[in-house]
Amino acid sequence: MSSIVNPLVILTNFHARFTGVSATITNLAERHEQQYEVVILGKRLPVATRQIGRWQIFNLFWKQGYKRISIWHARRNSEMLFGIIAKYIFRLPVRLVFTTVALRHHSAFPRWLLSKMDSIIATTHEASTYVDRCDAIIPHGIDTSVFIPPEDKRTAWRESGLPGKYGIGIFGRIRAEKGTDLFIEAMCHLLPEYPDFTAIVAGHCKSGDRPFQDTLKKKLVDAGIQDRVIWLGQVSAEERHRWFQRIVLCVAPPRYEGFGLTPIEAMSCGAAVVATRTGVFPTLIKEDETGHLVEIGDTESLITAIDQCLANAEQTISMGKFGRQHVCSSYDIRHEAAAIEAVYEKLLVS
Repeated sequence: MSSIVNPLVILTNFHARFTGVSATITNLAERHEQQYEVVILGKRLPVATRQIGRWQIFNLFWKQGYKRISIWHARRNSEMLFGIIAKYIFRLPVRLVFTTVALRHHSAFPRWLLSKMDSIIATTHEASTYVDRCDAIIPHGIDTSVFIPPEDKRTAWRESGLPGKYGIGIFGRIRAEKGTDLFIEAMCHLLPEYPDFTAIVAGHCKSGDRPFQDTLKKKLVDAGIQDRVIWLGQVSAEERHRWFQRIVLCVAPPRYEGFGLTPIEAMSCGAAVVATRTGVFPTLIKEDETGHLVEIGDTESLITAIDQCLANAEQTISMGKFGRQHVCSSYDIRHEAAAIEAVYEKLLVS
């Protein structure tokens, strides 16, 4: 623990919707509160941690006489910019931390923002190669005490009230980047052969992506399986774990993913995973033990991998049990929180 009296950690959350980044902040906030005073700055999150609006941060420092050195942890460009303004224009005594997940080269303005950070954390080794410097590689974790397997997958699915004996799901925004179309294509091929399975699609669809979603719904009608693919819409943070508990297989076929929390959450709840080779998935999934990996955009391989899982539901359930063990050992939120706090400590005493 730092020698600084009651250090303040500011976790910024400027995105309007609940995203994977929002889930990360939610998971970490109460963990950090065991060591520091913590505030969430920006949009509200479903957590008991104190939350304030953007401009209230100046009142918070004013009450402290602008002397307390604090951590400003950003995860988006807008949050970095606001932190830079707070530090260099308003002279707040903050140390700027940024977590990067991007698996692509940054343009000029983000590079300038990154150059002003006091510490940069990457979530994967690959992400660390796209920044000029990286002070720590810390993978995201989840709360494995919340994302827990049900006593029985069949019972959990039956209690959902949906048809069939087993559930298969995709989670995330409804758009091409997330591979929603690849999942629907696979369902059109496979669900007619496996009447015991029902699919769910959980995620928000922005107005601009409605035509994309409408095209996918028409494909389901043409395949005669529109009643066996359930569109849940945006699932609340409080309900996410329940849907992971209900399914036996999570499919994550994005064409690009910086990290990817949903397969980790699914595995923690005892579901097997089929995913593309992007984000953290290549190190998360152990082939034939916790699921299967396929190449990005390879629909045939995706269908084959899902087919293997649907053909033997009991084996898929067993893979899910191994997945739970892997997540608990490598992706628990406690590991992430401790590693991030080690970065904070170096900045607080510097």
